[in-house]
Amino acid sequence: MAYRDLHEFISELEERGMLRRIKVEVDPVLEISEIVNRVSKRRGPALLFERVKGSEFPVAANLFGSEERMKLALGVESFESIGEELAALLMPNLAGGIREKLSKLAKLKQALSFPPKLVKRAPCQEVVLEGEEASLERLPILKTWPLDGGRYITLPLVFTRDPLTGRRNLGMYRMQVFDARTTGMHWQVHKHGAEHFRRAKELGQRLEVAVALGADPATIFSAIAPLPEDFDELLFAGFLRKRGVELVKCRTVDLEVPAWAEFVIEGYVDPAEERLEGPFGDHTGYYSMPERFPVFHVTCITHRRDAVYPATVVGRPWHEDAIMGKAVERIFLPLIKMQLPEVVDINLPAEAAFHNLAVVSIKKRYPGHAKKVMFALWGMGQMMFTKVIVVVDHDVDVQNAREVLWAASSNIDPARDVVVIPGTPTDTLDHASQLVNYGSKLGIDATRKWREEGYTREWPPVAEMSEEVKRLVDARWREYGIQPEDKK
Repeated sequence: MAYRDLHEFISELEERGMLRRIKVEVDPVLEISEIVNRVSKRRGPALLFERVKGSEFPVAANLFGSEERMKLALGVESFESIGEELAALLMPNLAGGIREKLSKLAKLKQALSFPPKLVKRAPCQEVVLEGEEASLERLPILKTWPLDGGRYITLPLVFTRDPLTGRRNLGMYRMQVFDARTTGMHWQVHKHGAEHFRRAKELGQRLEVAVALGADPATIFSAIAPLPEDFDELLFAGFLRKRGVELVKCRTVDLEVPAWAEFVIEGYVDPAEERLEGPFGDHTGYYSMPERFPVFHVTCITHRRDAVYPATVVGRPWHEDAIMGKAVERIFLPLIKMQLPEVVDINLPAEAAFHNLAVVSIKKRYPGHAKKVMFALWGMGQMMFTKVIVVVDHDVDVQNAREVLWAASSNIDPARDVVVIPGTPTDTLDHASQLVNYGSKLGIDATRKWREEGYTREWPPVAEMSEEVKRLVDARWREYGIQPEDKK
């Protein structure tokens, strides 16, 4: 189903027994974070904190912290089904007669026929606060880790418009609260929001920004989806929802935001102003240290009368961002296969913060094939941040760490199979690179080696029992007098 707003999703979770209400008063400074940290690490329920110290608004957290809840949020039984539909639509097989071609093109048009639509009145503007009333201190913004530079908005939907083309962008960038009317804007140098900021700076003009908190789940997910540049995230949200996202014009900036959002923070970023932002305990499990970032100035805050403040807590896995990242992996795998049909599967382990390691299995067809796949993946959008890529054969289950470690350690000669590439982009949060945003990559070819690749010995076969003997032992198992659970 397509949820109209966050309220509908929260109600659905509660009806299914997937949400717990915390009725005692809790502190948004560290206490909520520690509660969420403990619950998320044991794959616990979504949480709704009804009484938050210093604020009239409840806090919802860990909403997407299980695979079941994430699938429910997107209205699917499998993440792959979304990617398969996208792949079929973006590259339809146009073989066959003209009628079949027209039918496939019609399906593509239908899938992309859920654009956002503008409405005049919206729940997100039931309460309008301007001037001194537009204070961030009214919101139950969390401080999540002891050394954090302050409180952080951690689940913002940040809307900007390209000053040159007018195209909209939706991204998710953390926002450190400096005071009641200003925050940091942590859009990393590679992000589309940062590109809009650079263009505004070149033009010598302010960049208007609107931040929505708590839209429907599909729109929240679209903000983190690794979509091509200039692909409208709200069009993708409409595709997920099979219903266009309703938007309303902001009060003080020339932008539109989801009409059913919980809160909207309007304002601007001045290209001449930067401020030290951080530290922040990030999804890598380490603090990202202070760096200079633009400053966001609040001009207006609007919200629903019954607004719920959404928050996420990140840190050393697992947290709910691990589930969201795994959804991204599975949804976009069919699109990777569309461009690299030799790819069988891919695993971006949450324990490696997703962008630090990718394990890829391929159907190897020619010498050097593994290295070709490495370089191709590094050239695909946000895959450029992947620090290490390990390529294994098609019969290795990349989701099984035992199989991966066995293949990756057994099948390599480091002098032959390890590739180190200096001078490449890195994720801004990579604390190990020599310079911010600039470091190196490592590729490991853990596939079986061929004679054409210079391997002059005979590659040994894997030691496996024959299927005939396995069936024999299965049939006689009870005769052996061994416990049933010891069968495998």
